[in-house]
Amino acid sequence: MAITKVWLDESSDECVSCGACEATCDAVFSVPEKMVVKEGVDFSAYENEIKDAADSCPAGVIKFS
Repeated sequence: MAITKVWLDESSDECVSCGACEATCDAVFSVPEKMVVKEGVDFSAYENEIKDAADSCPAGVIKFS
């Protein structure tokens, strides 16, 4: 199933702005002060990178569906 949505889950921990997600997939993530998901991205083209970023997030705040 293709990834169609990526977001920052602020209901649990808070983004620690480590930049790991941006280092893993800068086409999708940016970390100016805290993580932001870039708009207009075809997430299905970056599925593996998005999953890697979510798995390596120390705060566990990257969610996708």
